[in-house]
Amino acid sequence: MTILIDQPQFGTEVGGKRVLNNEKELEGDEGFRMPNANSFGHNFRDYEVESERQEGVEIFYRTNHINQTYDFVKKMREEYIKLDRVEMSIWECCELLNNVVDESDPDLDEPQIEHLLQTAEAIRKDYPNEDWLHLTALIHDLGKVLLLPSFGELPQWAVVGDTYPVGCAFDESIVHNKYFKENPDYKIPAYNTKYGVYSERCGLDKVMMSWGHDDYMYLVAKENKSTLPSAGLFVIRYHSFYALHRSGAYKHLMNEEDKENLKWLKIFNKYDLYSKSKVRIDVEKVKPYYLSLIEKYFPERLRW
Repeated sequence: MTILIDQPQFGTEVGGKRVLNNEKELEGDEGFRMPNANSFGHNFRDYEVESERQEGVEIFYRTNHINQTYDFVKKMREEYIKLDRVEMSIWECCELLNNVVDESDPDLDEPQIEHLLQTAEAIRKDYPNEDWLHLTALIHDLGKVLLLPSFGELPQWAVVGDTYPVGCAFDESIVHNKYFKENPDYKIPAYNTKYGVYSERCGLDKVMMSWGHDDYMYLVAKENKSTLPSAGLFVIRYHSFYALHRSGAYKHLMNEEDKENLKWLKIFNKYDLYSKSKVRIDVEKVKPYYLSLIEKYFPERLRW
């Protein structure tokens, strides 16, 4: 099986060296080339440009921001930490994502399995010795199976999109922030201070994040005793936490371990976002490598 995504391509290799396809492409660390535009011809994560897709994205975020309350998140975590819905392998879950499209993403409307392999292979090329990061890239979005019937068929607003803490003030850097005024928590004084129900440098593991695929996959990995390093679990749980890793918000809640792990998240985020480009991937060729990583860091079958 070969995957082809018809989108702008980042740097190619000539004589063993990466070169830019055009002078507008941005140069990243370790030779990674970030494309100048997404598959719709717009800047990446541009939520203001007028387009049919952007209108749908804004509607998505309004619903998300109204419904993601502290009590809702607590309820979802208590329900899904049971991991009593399905038993299957990591690769079986990867294949399920062929049925998922993320409506919150302004840059991509392809099935998720394509994005997973793009991200993983791009990181593998630049960080060949960090096999845990390759696997983290492959599995970081697997929690989107929450959209499927076997996992509860949750609405998009409860599965995808940018994540953020609940139980404290909503930061202005969060996309479409204006809609939080319609969230019931906005009227609860205890949830509307800088620290809310938390304390300074308490650690992000103590913070309730808006519910979605990030937190679910984090729970799946943790509860199934994955041996991924702390940084891998951190990337899985916070890769959609753009208010933190793009805007620097909520750092007052981080402890020292969070600060170290954030360095890896910023590396990962570049590939997660900008690898949405034209890349040919022979799935059968790379599959044995990723199966070996799954065997190394996870049990054969997992509870979901």
